Amino acid sequence: MRVIPAVLCLLLCQIFSSYAQQAQPSVKNSPTIISTGKDDPWWQHAVIYEVYPRSFQDSNNDGIGDIKGIESRLQYLKDLGIDAIWITPMYPSPQVDFGYDISDYEAIDPQYGTMGDFDVLLKTANSLGIRVIMDIVLNHTSDQNPWFKESASSLNNPKRDWYIWRDGKNGSYPNNWQSWFGHSAWTLDPKTNQYYYHYFYTQQPDLNWRNPEVRKAMYGIMRYWLDKGVSGFRMDAVSRLFEDVELHDDPYLPGYNAFGDRNIQHKYTDDLPEVHDVFRELRKLADSYPNHPVLIAEADEPTIGDLSKMYGAQSDEVQLPMDFQIADVNELSAPRFRKLFAEVENNPAHGWPEYFFSNHDQVRQWERYGDGAHNAQIAKLMAVLELMPRGTPQMYYGEEIGMRTTEPARKEDVRDPIGITGWPKEKGRDGERTPMQWSPASPNAGFTSPSVTPWLPVPPNARTVNVETEKSDPNSLLNFYKALLRLRHTEPALLSGSYVTINPDDQHVFAFLRRLPAGSHGRDVLVALNMSSQSQTIQLRVPDAKHGSLRVKVLVSNYAVPMSSLDLDQTILPPFGAVVVAVE
Repeated sequence: MRVIPAVLCLLLCQIFSSYAQQAQPSVKNSPTIISTGKDDPWWQHAVIYEVYPRSFQDSNNDGIGDIKGIESRLQYLKDLGIDAIWITPMYPSPQVDFGYDISDYEAIDPQYGTMGDFDVLLKTANSLGIRVIMDIVLNHTSDQNPWFKESASSLNNPKRDWYIWRDGKNGSYPNNWQSWFGHSAWTLDPKTNQYYYHYFYTQQPDLNWRNPEVRKAMYGIMRYWLDKGVSGFRMDAVSRLFEDVELHDDPYLPGYNAFGDRNIQHKYTDDLPEVHDVFRELRKLADSYPNHPVLIAEADEPTIGDLSKMYGAQSDEVQLPMDFQIADVNELSAPRFRKLFAEVENNPAHGWPEYFFSNHDQVRQWERYGDGAHNAQIAKLMAVLELMPRGTPQMYYGEEIGMRTTEPARKEDVRDPIGITGWPKEKGRDGERTPMQWSPASPNAGFTSPSVTPWLPVPPNARTVNVETEKSDPNSLLNFYKALLRLRHTEPALLSGSYVTINPDDQHVFAFLRRLPAGSHGRDVLVALNMSSQSQTIQLRVPDAKHGSLRVKVLVSNYAVPMSSLDLDQTILPPFGAVVVAVE
Protein backbone atom coordinates (compact mmCIF):
# COMPACT_ATOMS: atom_id res chain seq x y z
CA MET A 1 0.00 0.00 0.00
CA ARG A 2 1.13 3.55 -0.66
CA VAL A 3 -0.41 7.01 -0.49
CA ILE A 4 -0.95 8.71 -3.86
CA PRO A 5 0.33 12.28 -4.30
CA ALA A 6 -2.34 14.99 -4.04
CA VAL A 7 -2.11 16.08 -7.68
CA LEU A 8 -2.67 12.54 -8.95
CA CYS A 9 -5.50 12.11 -6.48
CA LEU A 10 -7.22 15.23 -7.83
CA LEU A 11 -6.82 14.00 -11.40
CA LEU A 12 -8.27 10.59 -10.54
CA CYS A 13 -11.25 12.13 -8.78
CA GLN A 14 -11.98 14.28 -11.86
CA ILE A 15 -11.82 11.17 -14.07
CA PHE A 16 -14.12 9.26 -11.73
CA SER A 17 -16.66 12.09 -11.71
CA SER A 18 -16.78 12.16 -15.49
CA TYR A 19 -17.90 8.54 -15.47
CA ALA A 20 -20.58 9.02 -12.81
CA GLN A 21 -23.52 8.77 -15.16
CA GLN A 22 -22.36 5.71 -17.08
CA ALA A 23 -21.20 3.82 -14.01
CA GLN A 24 -24.35 4.40 -11.96
CA PRO A 25 -26.09 1.00 -11.66
CA SER A 26 -29.59 0.82 -13.01
CA VAL A 27 -32.32 0.59 -10.38
CA LYS A 28 -35.70 -1.00 -10.99
CA ASN A 29 -38.67 -0.56 -8.72
CA SER A 30 -39.39 -4.24 -8.14
CA PRO A 31 -36.22 -6.35 -8.36
CA THR A 32 -36.57 -10.05 -8.98
CA ILE A 33 -35.38 -11.80 -5.84
CA ILE A 34 -33.23 -14.84 -6.51
CA SER A 35 -34.17 -17.84 -4.41
CA THR A 36 -31.49 -19.08 -2.06
CA GLY A 37 -33.15 -22.34 -1.17
CA LYS A 38 -36.41 -23.36 0.42
CA ASP A 39 -34.80 -23.96 3.80
CA ASP A 40 -33.50 -20.41 4.22
CA PRO A 41 -35.43 -18.47 6.88
CA TRP A 42 -36.94 -15.33 5.33
CA TRP A 43 -35.23 -13.06 7.86
CA GLN A 44 -31.74 -14.12 6.75
CA HIS A 45 -32.17 -12.32 3.44
CA ALA A 46 -34.46 -9.50 4.52
CA VAL A 47 -33.59 -5.82 4.84
CA ILE A 48 -35.41 -4.42 7.88
CA TYR A 49 -36.42 -0.75 8.03
CA GLU A 50 -37.23 0.90 11.35
CA VAL A 51 -40.26 3.19 11.24
CA TYR A 52 -40.71 5.67 14.07
CA PRO A 53 -44.47 6.21 13.62
CA ARG A 54 -44.70 9.67 15.20
CA SER A 55 -42.25 10.96 12.62
CA PHE A 56 -42.86 9.02 9.41
CA GLN A 57 -46.03 10.43 7.81
CA ASP A 58 -48.97 12.37 9.21
CA SER A 59 -52.20 11.53 7.36
CA ASN A 60 -54.74 13.56 9.39
CA ASN A 61 -52.78 16.80 9.85
CA ASP A 62 -52.47 16.77 13.63
CA GLY A 63 -48.65 17.00 13.51
CA ILE A 64 -48.11 13.39 14.57
CA GLY A 65 -47.36 10.51 12.21
CA ASP A 66 -49.85 7.65 12.14
CA ILE A 67 -50.71 4.22 10.76
CA LYS A 68 -52.48 5.50 7.65
CA GLY A 69 -49.42 7.60 6.98
CA ILE A 70 -47.19 4.53 7.11
CA GLU A 71 -49.55 2.67 4.80
CA SER A 72 -49.45 5.53 2.28
CA ARG A 73 -45.67 5.19 2.05
CA LEU A 74 -45.40 1.42 1.70
CA GLN A 75 -44.92 1.63 -2.07
CA TYR A 76 -41.95 3.93 -1.47
CA LEU A 77 -40.44 1.30 0.81
CA LYS A 78 -41.15 -1.43 -1.74
CA ASP A 79 -39.44 0.61 -4.47
CA LEU A 80 -36.51 1.24 -2.15
CA GLY A 81 -36.03 -2.50 -1.69
CA ILE A 82 -37.28 -3.06 1.88
CA ASP A 83 -38.49 -6.52 2.94
CA ALA A 84 -39.76 -5.84 6.47
CA ILE A 85 -40.63 -2.88 8.65
CA TRP A 86 -40.09 -2.74 12.39
CA ILE A 87 -42.55 -0.22 13.85
CA THR A 88 -41.74 1.22 17.27
CA PRO A 89 -44.59 0.97 19.82
CA MET A 90 -48.07 2.12 18.75
CA TYR A 91 -49.96 0.78 21.77
CA PRO A 92 -51.96 3.09 24.08
CA SER A 93 -49.49 4.95 26.26
CA PRO A 94 -49.13 8.11 28.35
CA GLN A 95 -46.15 8.79 26.03
CA VAL A 96 -43.70 9.50 28.84
CA ASP A 97 -41.16 7.51 26.82
CA PHE A 98 -43.05 7.92 23.54
CA GLY A 99 -44.67 4.50 23.50
CA TYR A 100 -42.18 2.45 25.49
CA ASP A 101 -44.46 2.92 28.49
CA ILE A 102 -47.43 0.75 27.53
CA SER A 103 -50.82 0.96 29.23
CA ASP A 104 -52.60 -1.59 26.97
CA TYR A 105 -50.71 -4.21 24.96
CA GLU A 106 -53.66 -5.34 22.83
CA ALA A 107 -54.86 -2.05 21.37
CA ILE A 108 -53.72 0.86 19.20
CA ASP A 109 -53.17 4.35 20.60
CA PRO A 110 -55.86 6.63 19.12
CA GLN A 111 -53.25 9.20 18.11
CA TYR A 112 -51.94 6.62 15.62
CA GLY A 113 -55.32 5.35 14.44
CA THR A 114 -57.46 2.29 15.06
CA MET A 115 -57.01 -1.45 15.07
CA GLY A 116 -58.83 -1.42 11.75
CA ASP A 117 -56.16 0.90 10.38
CA PHE A 118 -53.50 -1.52 11.58
CA ASP A 119 -55.25 -4.45 9.92
CA VAL A 120 -55.31 -2.55 6.63
CA LEU A 121 -51.63 -1.67 7.02
CA LEU A 122 -50.79 -5.32 7.60
CA LYS A 123 -52.83 -6.45 4.60
CA THR A 124 -51.34 -3.80 2.29
CA ALA A 125 -47.79 -4.53 3.45
CA ASN A 126 -48.24 -8.26 2.89
CA SER A 127 -49.62 -7.64 -0.60
CA LEU A 128 -46.38 -5.80 -1.41
CA GLY A 129 -44.20 -8.52 0.08
CA ILE A 130 -43.31 -6.41 3.13
CA ARG A 131 -43.50 -8.06 6.53
CA VAL A 132 -44.47 -6.17 9.69
CA ILE A 133 -42.48 -6.58 12.89
CA MET A 134 -43.92 -5.21 16.14
CA ASP A 135 -41.94 -3.64 18.97
CA ILE A 136 -42.76 -5.40 22.24
CA VAL A 137 -41.77 -4.08 25.67
CA LEU A 138 -41.38 -7.07 27.99
CA ASN A 139 -39.32 -5.58 30.81
CA HIS A 140 -41.79 -3.01 32.12
CA THR A 141 -45.18 -1.38 31.66
CA SER A 142 -46.55 2.10 32.16
CA ASP A 143 -47.55 3.02 35.68
CA GLN A 144 -50.96 3.69 34.09
CA ASN A 145 -51.31 0.05 33.02
CA PRO A 146 -54.24 -1.61 34.86
CA TRP A 147 -51.85 -4.31 36.06
CA PHE A 148 -49.73 -1.79 37.93
CA LYS A 149 -52.73 0.12 39.27
CA GLU A 150 -53.95 -3.12 40.80
CA SER A 151 -50.49 -4.02 42.05
CA ALA A 152 -50.10 -0.63 43.74
CA SER A 153 -53.57 -0.64 45.29
CA SER A 154 -52.64 -2.70 48.37
CA LEU A 155 -49.99 -4.97 49.86
CA ASN A 156 -52.18 -8.04 49.41
CA ASN A 157 -53.59 -7.41 45.94
CA PRO A 158 -53.33 -10.53 43.71
CA LYS A 159 -51.16 -8.58 41.27
CA ARG A 160 -48.83 -7.19 43.94
CA ASP A 161 -46.15 -9.70 42.97
CA TRP A 162 -46.43 -8.82 39.27
CA TYR A 163 -43.92 -6.00 39.94
CA ILE A 164 -40.81 -5.58 42.12
CA TRP A 165 -41.80 -4.13 45.53
CA ARG A 166 -39.40 -3.84 48.46
CA ASP A 167 -39.14 -2.16 51.83
CA GLY A 168 -36.70 0.68 52.28
CA LYS A 169 -33.40 0.29 54.12
CA ASN A 170 -32.24 2.59 56.91
CA GLY A 171 -34.83 5.16 55.98
CA SER A 172 -33.82 5.26 52.33
CA TYR A 173 -33.88 3.20 49.14
CA PRO A 174 -33.67 -0.62 49.28
CA ASN A 175 -30.20 -0.49 47.66
CA ASN A 176 -28.04 1.60 45.32
CA TRP A 177 -29.49 0.47 41.98
CA GLN A 178 -29.75 3.29 39.46
CA SER A 179 -32.16 4.03 36.65
CA TRP A 180 -30.70 4.07 33.14
CA PHE A 181 -32.30 7.50 32.81
CA GLY A 182 -30.81 9.00 35.96
CA HIS A 183 -30.97 8.79 39.78
CA SER A 184 -32.34 5.95 41.91
CA ALA A 185 -34.14 3.02 40.31
CA TRP A 186 -36.54 2.95 43.29
CA THR A 187 -39.64 5.11 43.84
CA LEU A 188 -41.59 5.20 47.10
CA ASP A 189 -45.32 4.60 46.95
CA PRO A 190 -46.71 6.50 49.96
CA LYS A 191 -49.96 4.50 49.99
CA THR A 192 -48.27 1.19 50.81
CA ASN A 193 -44.97 2.63 52.07
CA GLN A 194 -42.95 0.34 49.81
CA TYR A 195 -40.61 1.12 46.92
CA TYR A 196 -41.13 -0.19 43.39
CA TYR A 197 -38.23 -0.84 41.02
CA HIS A 198 -37.86 0.75 37.57
CA TYR A 199 -34.77 0.25 35.43
CA PHE A 200 -35.94 3.18 33.27
CA TYR A 201 -38.28 6.08 34.09
CA THR A 202 -40.23 6.34 37.32
CA GLN A 203 -43.37 5.85 35.22
CA GLN A 204 -42.04 2.52 33.84
CA PRO A 205 -42.21 -0.04 36.67
CA ASP A 206 -40.43 -3.33 36.00
CA LEU A 207 -42.44 -6.52 35.75
CA ASN A 208 -41.54 -9.47 37.95
CA TRP A 209 -40.57 -12.18 35.46
CA ARG A 210 -40.10 -14.70 38.27
CA ASN A 211 -43.89 -14.73 38.58
CA PRO A 212 -45.34 -17.38 36.21
CA GLU A 213 -48.55 -15.34 35.83
CA VAL A 214 -46.53 -12.48 34.32
CA ARG A 215 -44.95 -14.81 31.79
CA LYS A 216 -48.32 -16.29 30.90
CA ALA A 217 -49.81 -12.83 30.36
CA MET A 218 -46.94 -11.57 28.20
CA TYR A 219 -46.87 -14.72 26.06
CA GLY A 220 -50.61 -14.33 25.55
CA ILE A 221 -50.05 -10.80 24.27
CA MET A 222 -47.47 -12.02 21.78
CA ARG A 223 -49.88 -14.71 20.57
CA TYR A 224 -52.51 -12.02 20.06
CA TRP A 225 -50.30 -10.16 17.56
CA LEU A 226 -48.92 -13.30 15.93
CA ASP A 227 -52.47 -14.48 15.35
CA LYS A 228 -53.08 -11.22 13.50
CA GLY A 229 -50.22 -12.12 11.16
CA VAL A 230 -47.26 -10.02 12.29
CA SER A 231 -43.90 -11.52 11.37
CA GLY A 232 -42.11 -11.19 14.68
CA PHE A 233 -41.01 -8.84 17.42
CA ARG A 234 -38.19 -6.50 18.20
CA MET A 235 -37.93 -7.03 21.95
CA ASP A 236 -37.00 -3.95 23.94
CA ALA A 237 -34.52 -4.09 26.83
CA VAL A 238 -34.80 -7.86 27.19
CA SER A 239 -31.45 -8.34 28.91
CA ARG A 240 -32.94 -6.50 31.94
CA LEU A 241 -35.85 -8.88 32.64
CA PHE A 242 -34.40 -10.20 35.91
CA GLU A 243 -32.87 -8.65 39.01
CA ASP A 244 -30.88 -10.14 41.87
CA VAL A 245 -33.37 -11.44 44.45
CA GLU A 246 -30.93 -10.65 47.28
CA LEU A 247 -30.71 -6.99 46.19
CA HIS A 248 -26.93 -6.82 46.33
CA ASP A 249 -25.58 -3.32 45.71
CA ASP A 250 -24.13 -2.71 42.23
CA PRO A 251 -20.41 -1.85 42.13
CA TYR A 252 -19.53 1.80 41.62
CA LEU A 253 -17.25 2.87 38.77
CA PRO A 254 -15.04 5.98 38.57
CA GLY A 255 -16.63 9.30 37.67
CA TYR A 256 -20.14 10.68 37.28
CA ASN A 257 -22.73 10.52 34.50
CA ALA A 258 -24.63 13.32 32.72
CA PHE A 259 -27.33 13.19 35.41
CA GLY A 260 -24.83 13.87 38.21
CA ASP A 261 -24.92 10.30 39.57
CA ARG A 262 -21.90 8.15 40.34
CA ASN A 263 -21.19 5.77 37.47
CA ILE A 264 -22.28 2.24 38.26
CA GLN A 265 -21.91 -1.26 36.85
CA HIS A 266 -25.34 -2.86 36.38
CA LYS A 267 -24.04 -6.18 37.66
CA TYR A 268 -27.17 -7.33 39.47
CA THR A 269 -29.83 -5.93 37.13
CA ASP A 270 -28.66 -6.93 33.67
CA ASP A 271 -27.89 -10.21 31.87
CA LEU A 272 -28.84 -12.54 34.68
CA PRO A 273 -28.83 -16.23 33.62
CA GLU A 274 -32.60 -16.62 33.98
CA VAL A 275 -33.16 -14.47 30.89
CA HIS A 276 -32.16 -17.42 28.70
CA ASP A 277 -35.03 -19.51 30.07
CA VAL A 278 -37.39 -16.82 28.82
CA PHE A 279 -35.65 -16.65 25.43
CA ARG A 280 -36.14 -20.39 24.96
CA GLU A 281 -39.82 -20.10 25.84
CA LEU A 282 -40.24 -17.16 23.46
CA ARG A 283 -38.52 -19.06 20.65
CA LYS A 284 -40.74 -22.09 21.19
CA LEU A 285 -43.75 -19.80 20.95
CA ALA A 286 -42.49 -18.15 17.74
CA ASP A 287 -41.59 -21.49 16.15
CA SER A 288 -45.14 -22.73 16.64
CA TYR A 289 -46.35 -20.32 13.92
CA PRO A 290 -46.13 -21.28 10.23
CA ASN A 291 -44.94 -17.84 9.03
CA HIS A 292 -41.64 -18.32 10.93
CA PRO A 293 -41.72 -15.16 13.08
CA VAL A 294 -38.39 -13.62 13.98
CA LEU A 295 -37.25 -12.49 17.43
CA ILE A 296 -34.92 -9.48 17.42
CA ALA A 297 -33.34 -8.64 20.77
CA GLU A 298 -32.10 -5.24 21.84
CA ALA A 299 -28.82 -6.81 22.92
CA ASP A 300 -26.53 -4.08 24.18
CA GLU A 301 -23.90 -6.62 25.20
CA PRO A 302 -20.30 -5.75 26.17
CA THR A 303 -18.68 -8.27 23.81
CA ILE A 304 -19.52 -10.40 20.77
CA GLY A 305 -19.10 -13.42 23.03
CA ASP A 306 -21.83 -12.15 25.35
CA LEU A 307 -24.06 -11.33 22.40
CA SER A 308 -23.50 -14.83 21.04
CA LYS A 309 -25.11 -16.36 24.14
CA MET A 310 -28.46 -14.88 23.07
CA TYR A 311 -28.64 -17.31 20.13
CA GLY A 312 -28.80 -20.20 22.59
CA ALA A 313 -26.57 -23.24 22.96
CA GLN A 314 -28.87 -25.17 20.60
CA SER A 315 -29.80 -22.18 18.40
CA ASP A 316 -33.04 -22.18 20.33
CA GLU A 317 -33.23 -18.62 21.63
CA VAL A 318 -33.14 -15.32 19.71
CA GLN A 319 -32.56 -15.45 15.94
CA LEU A 320 -31.27 -11.86 15.64
CA PRO A 321 -29.59 -10.17 18.61
CA MET A 322 -28.91 -6.56 17.60
CA ASP A 323 -25.16 -6.02 17.31
CA PHE A 324 -24.35 -2.87 19.27
CA GLN A 325 -20.64 -3.69 19.19
CA ILE A 326 -20.47 -2.77 15.51
CA ALA A 327 -23.10 -0.02 15.79
CA ASP A 328 -21.10 1.73 18.53
CA VAL A 329 -17.68 1.88 16.86
CA ASN A 330 -18.39 5.57 16.14
CA GLU A 331 -15.25 6.09 14.06
CA LEU A 332 -14.05 5.03 10.64
CA SER A 333 -11.44 2.45 11.57
CA ALA A 334 -10.61 -0.36 9.17
CA PRO A 335 -8.85 -2.45 11.86
CA ARG A 336 -11.74 -2.13 14.35
CA PHE A 337 -14.47 -2.93 11.84
CA ARG A 338 -12.43 -5.83 10.42
CA LYS A 339 -11.97 -7.28 13.91
CA LEU A 340 -15.62 -6.95 14.93
CA PHE A 341 -17.04 -8.28 11.67
CA ALA A 342 -14.68 -11.26 11.93
CA GLU A 343 -15.76 -11.86 15.53
CA VAL A 344 -19.48 -11.85 14.78
CA GLU A 345 -18.94 -13.91 11.63
CA ASN A 346 -17.19 -16.53 13.77
CA ASN A 347 -19.33 -16.15 16.88
CA PRO A 348 -19.30 -19.24 19.13
CA ALA A 349 -22.99 -19.98 18.52
CA HIS A 350 -22.63 -19.69 14.73
CA GLY A 351 -25.60 -17.33 14.86
CA TRP A 352 -26.74 -15.16 11.95
CA PRO A 353 -25.45 -11.56 12.23
CA GLU A 354 -27.69 -8.48 12.44
CA TYR A 355 -26.18 -5.07 11.65
CA PHE A 356 -27.28 -1.47 12.04
CA PHE A 357 -25.71 1.96 12.45
CA SER A 358 -28.61 4.21 13.48
CA ASN A 359 -31.87 3.95 15.38
CA HIS A 360 -34.24 6.06 17.49
CA ASP A 361 -31.84 6.02 20.46
CA GLN A 362 -28.64 6.97 18.61
CA VAL A 363 -27.23 10.06 16.96
CA ARG A 364 -27.57 9.46 13.23
CA GLN A 365 -24.61 8.03 11.34
CA TRP A 366 -24.16 11.20 9.27
CA GLU A 367 -22.77 12.95 12.37
CA ARG A 368 -21.11 9.95 14.03
CA TYR A 369 -18.98 9.01 11.03
CA GLY A 370 -18.80 12.17 8.93
CA ASP A 371 -15.69 14.34 9.03
CA GLY A 372 -17.40 17.57 7.96
CA ALA A 373 -15.71 17.61 4.55
CA HIS A 374 -16.51 14.22 2.98
CA ASN A 375 -19.85 13.42 4.64
CA ALA A 376 -21.62 12.62 1.39
CA GLN A 377 -18.98 10.07 0.38
CA ILE A 378 -18.84 8.66 3.90
CA ALA A 379 -22.63 8.23 3.96
CA LYS A 380 -22.37 6.05 0.84
CA LEU A 381 -19.42 4.15 2.31
CA MET A 382 -21.50 3.41 5.42
CA ALA A 383 -24.35 2.19 3.23
CA VAL A 384 -21.99 -0.31 1.60
CA LEU A 385 -20.69 -1.39 5.00
CA GLU A 386 -24.24 -1.96 6.24
CA LEU A 387 -25.71 -3.74 3.23
CA MET A 388 -22.92 -5.85 1.71
CA PRO A 389 -21.70 -8.16 4.54
CA ARG A 390 -23.31 -11.50 5.38
CA GLY A 391 -26.18 -10.86 7.75
CA THR A 392 -29.48 -9.05 8.16
CA PRO A 393 -29.15 -5.26 7.91
CA GLN A 394 -31.44 -2.93 9.78
CA MET A 395 -31.95 0.59 8.42
CA TYR A 396 -33.43 3.62 10.20
CA TYR A 397 -35.96 5.83 8.48
CA GLY A 398 -34.32 8.69 6.60
CA GLU A 399 -30.80 7.29 6.58
CA GLU A 400 -31.26 6.55 2.89
CA ILE A 401 -31.53 10.29 2.16
CA GLY A 402 -28.87 11.39 4.65
CA MET A 403 -31.07 12.85 7.38
CA ARG A 404 -29.07 14.56 10.12
CA THR A 405 -29.45 14.76 13.88
CA THR A 406 -30.91 18.18 14.72
CA GLU A 407 -30.74 18.75 18.47
CA PRO A 408 -33.03 21.23 20.22
CA ALA A 409 -31.38 24.58 20.87
CA ARG A 410 -33.26 25.36 24.09
CA LYS A 411 -34.33 23.26 27.04
CA GLU A 412 -37.92 24.46 26.65
CA ASP A 413 -37.99 22.84 23.18
CA VAL A 414 -36.98 19.37 24.46
CA ARG A 415 -39.62 16.64 24.29
CA ASP A 416 -37.52 13.65 25.37
CA PRO A 417 -37.46 13.28 29.19
CA ILE A 418 -33.80 12.24 29.04
CA GLY A 419 -32.97 15.67 27.67
CA ILE A 420 -35.16 17.41 30.23
CA THR A 421 -33.43 15.55 33.07
CA GLY A 422 -29.88 15.77 31.72
CA TRP A 423 -29.82 19.21 30.05
CA PRO A 424 -27.40 20.62 28.94
CA LYS A 425 -24.91 17.73 29.07
CA GLU A 426 -27.56 15.32 27.81
CA LYS A 427 -29.91 16.86 25.23
CA GLY A 428 -31.98 13.74 24.68
CA ARG A 429 -32.98 11.87 21.54
CA ASP A 430 -35.25 14.38 19.81
CA GLY A 431 -32.52 15.19 17.31
CA GLU A 432 -32.61 11.76 15.67
CA ARG A 433 -36.43 11.55 15.70
CA THR A 434 -37.35 14.56 13.57
CA PRO A 435 -40.01 14.14 10.83
CA MET A 436 -39.20 12.27 7.64
CA GLN A 437 -38.22 14.63 4.84
CA TRP A 438 -40.32 13.79 1.79
CA SER A 439 -40.46 16.97 -0.26
CA PRO A 440 -38.88 20.43 -0.56
CA ALA A 441 -42.20 22.02 -1.45
CA SER A 442 -43.54 22.94 1.99
CA PRO A 443 -42.25 24.09 5.38
CA ASN A 444 -42.99 20.63 6.80
CA ALA A 445 -41.29 18.66 4.01
CA GLY A 446 -44.41 16.72 3.07
CA PHE A 447 -44.64 15.13 6.53
CA THR A 448 -47.77 17.08 7.43
CA SER A 449 -49.75 20.07 6.18
CA PRO A 450 -47.79 23.35 5.84
CA SER A 451 -50.22 25.01 8.26
CA VAL A 452 -49.64 22.43 11.02
CA THR A 453 -46.97 22.51 13.73
CA PRO A 454 -45.35 19.05 13.77
CA TRP A 455 -44.57 17.37 17.08
CA LEU A 456 -40.88 18.03 16.41
CA PRO A 457 -39.62 20.73 14.03
CA VAL A 458 -38.59 19.77 10.50
CA PRO A 459 -34.88 20.58 10.03
CA PRO A 460 -34.05 23.46 7.65
CA ASN A 461 -31.96 21.17 5.42
CA ALA A 462 -35.17 19.45 4.27
CA ARG A 463 -35.17 21.88 1.35
CA THR A 464 -32.30 19.92 -0.20
CA VAL A 465 -32.25 16.65 1.75
CA ASN A 466 -35.52 14.96 0.85
CA VAL A 467 -36.92 12.03 -1.12
CA GLU A 468 -38.35 14.03 -4.02
CA THR A 469 -35.13 15.93 -4.75
CA GLU A 470 -32.89 12.90 -4.42
CA LYS A 471 -35.15 10.65 -6.45
CA SER A 472 -34.39 12.66 -9.60
CA ASP A 473 -30.63 12.87 -8.99
CA PRO A 474 -28.85 9.74 -10.32
CA ASN A 475 -25.89 10.35 -8.00
CA SER A 476 -27.94 10.94 -4.85
CA LEU A 477 -27.60 8.94 -1.66
CA LEU A 478 -31.15 7.65 -2.14
CA ASN A 479 -30.37 6.18 -5.55
CA PHE A 480 -27.12 4.78 -4.17
CA TYR A 481 -29.12 2.90 -1.52
CA LYS A 482 -31.51 1.65 -4.20
CA ALA A 483 -28.58 0.33 -6.23
CA LEU A 484 -27.12 -1.49 -3.23
CA LEU A 485 -30.47 -2.94 -2.22
CA ARG A 486 -31.04 -4.21 -5.74
CA LEU A 487 -27.65 -5.91 -5.65
CA ARG A 488 -28.53 -7.54 -2.31
CA HIS A 489 -31.66 -9.02 -3.86
CA THR A 490 -30.19 -10.16 -7.16
CA GLU A 491 -26.53 -11.15 -6.66
CA PRO A 492 -26.37 -14.79 -5.47
CA ALA A 493 -23.11 -14.16 -3.59
CA LEU A 494 -24.75 -11.39 -1.55
CA LEU A 495 -27.66 -13.67 -0.70
CA SER A 496 -25.92 -16.91 0.14
CA GLY A 497 -22.19 -16.32 -0.15
CA SER A 498 -19.77 -16.73 2.72
CA TYR A 499 -17.81 -13.84 4.23
CA VAL A 500 -14.02 -13.86 3.75
CA THR A 501 -11.69 -11.13 5.03
CA ILE A 502 -8.98 -10.02 2.61
CA ASN A 503 -5.96 -7.77 3.18
CA PRO A 504 -6.18 -8.41 6.93
CA ASP A 505 -3.29 -6.12 7.89
CA ASP A 506 -4.28 -2.98 5.98
CA GLN A 507 -4.66 -0.04 8.35
CA HIS A 508 -6.83 2.08 6.04
CA VAL A 509 -8.84 -0.20 3.75
CA PHE A 510 -11.39 -2.69 5.01
CA ALA A 511 -11.97 -5.31 2.30
CA PHE A 512 -13.90 -8.56 2.21
CA LEU A 513 -15.20 -11.12 -0.26
CA ARG A 514 -18.66 -12.63 -0.51
CA ARG A 515 -17.86 -16.06 -1.93
CA LEU A 516 -20.29 -18.56 -3.41
CA PRO A 517 -19.94 -22.25 -2.56
CA ALA A 518 -17.94 -24.29 -5.05
CA GLY A 519 -20.03 -25.31 -8.04
CA SER A 520 -22.65 -22.60 -7.52
CA HIS A 521 -23.97 -20.56 -10.42
CA GLY A 522 -22.89 -16.95 -10.21
CA ARG A 523 -19.88 -14.86 -9.30
CA ASP A 524 -18.13 -13.72 -6.16
CA VAL A 525 -18.48 -10.13 -4.94
CA LEU A 526 -15.58 -8.17 -3.56
CA VAL A 527 -16.01 -5.06 -1.38
CA ALA A 528 -13.29 -2.52 -0.57
CA LEU A 529 -13.76 0.49 1.73
CA ASN A 530 -11.14 3.20 2.15
CA MET A 531 -11.73 4.50 5.66
CA SER A 532 -9.11 7.22 5.43
CA SER A 533 -9.06 10.80 4.14
CA GLN A 534 -6.22 10.03 1.72
CA SER A 535 -6.23 8.04 -1.51
CA GLN A 536 -4.90 4.53 -1.19
CA THR A 537 -3.44 2.15 -3.75
CA ILE A 538 -3.91 -1.45 -2.69
CA GLN A 539 -3.57 -4.96 -4.02
CA LEU A 540 -6.84 -6.83 -3.60
CA ARG A 541 -5.79 -10.45 -3.31
CA VAL A 542 -8.69 -12.82 -3.89
CA PRO A 543 -7.90 -16.07 -2.03
CA ASP A 544 -7.19 -19.12 -4.22
CA ALA A 545 -7.40 -17.15 -7.44
CA LYS A 546 -4.94 -16.24 -10.20
CA HIS A 547 -5.57 -12.56 -10.81
CA GLY A 548 -4.67 -12.68 -14.47
CA SER A 549 -7.53 -15.07 -15.13
CA LEU A 550 -10.19 -13.09 -13.23
CA ARG A 551 -12.83 -10.99 -14.93
CA VAL A 552 -13.68 -7.90 -12.93
CA LYS A 553 -16.79 -5.74 -13.21
CA VAL A 554 -17.60 -2.71 -11.08
CA LEU A 555 -21.13 -3.07 -9.71
CA VAL A 556 -21.32 0.13 -7.69
CA SER A 557 -18.95 2.73 -6.29
CA ASN A 558 -19.38 5.93 -4.35
CA TYR A 559 -16.80 7.47 -6.70
CA ALA A 560 -18.31 5.87 -9.83
CA VAL A 561 -15.05 4.15 -10.79
CA PRO A 562 -15.18 3.07 -14.46
CA MET A 563 -14.56 -0.63 -15.08
CA SER A 564 -11.44 0.00 -17.16
CA SER A 565 -9.69 1.78 -14.29
CA LEU A 566 -9.96 -1.05 -11.79
CA ASP A 567 -7.04 -3.45 -11.51
CA LEU A 568 -7.05 -5.89 -8.59
CA ASP A 569 -3.27 -5.77 -8.47
CA GLN A 570 -3.28 -1.98 -8.19
CA THR A 571 -6.68 -0.71 -7.08
CA ILE A 572 -6.94 3.01 -6.49
CA LEU A 573 -9.43 4.12 -3.83
CA PRO A 574 -9.93 7.89 -3.43
CA PRO A 575 -10.54 9.35 0.04
CA PHE A 576 -13.36 7.40 1.69
CA GLY A 577 -13.85 5.51 -1.56
CA ALA A 578 -16.07 2.44 -1.57
CA VAL A 579 -16.32 -0.06 -4.41
CA VAL A 580 -18.29 -3.26 -4.96
CA VAL A 581 -17.07 -5.46 -7.80
CA ALA A 582 -18.00 -8.82 -9.28
CA VAL A 583 -15.12 -11.22 -9.83
CA GLU A 584 -15.26 -14.46 -11.78
